[in-house]
Amino acid sequence: MNRLSAFNSPLLLGFDHFEQLLDRVAKSANDGYPPYNIERTATDGLRITLAVAGFAREDLQISAEDNQLIVRGRQRDDEERVYVHRGIAARQFQRSFVLAEGIEIAGAALDNGLLHIDLVRPEPEVVSRIIEIEAGPPGGNGKLAVGSGPQEG
Repeated sequence: MNRLSAFNSPLLLGFDHFEQLLDRVAKSANDGYPPYNIERTATDGLRITLAVAGFAREDLQISAEDNQLIVRGRQRDDEERVYVHRGIAARQFQRSFVLAEGIEIAGAALDNGLLHIDLVRPEPEVVSRIIEIEAGPPGGNGKLAVGSGPQEG
């Protein structure tokens, strides 16, 4: 089944990755465990806080893959305990957050059952350059020449 895409317009060339990001966000929005907060800590800083009560540091893993922050948790069952009633499940989870370009993970800390992940967006350098305009057809044969710009040497 083909689905209609908002990025199907010929005026939106090169925006395929936005469609993929929207698909990832839609998939990860359905799971509600573990609950989390996102707060602004500074003009260029964010903090994601996940409620991971019962998880030790060694039970948690944080990774960054393709502009996506992934937090995984896996508790090990204690075979020596005999439960009369078990209302607190030892469950595993995976929570994903799509990060904008340029967002960096500054660090993470586990404190009283809360996992804090700090994110920063460094100020980008302003880059300015002059583009040389050539006379005649581009590349000499009507086609753009790839890599034929000015070279440093």
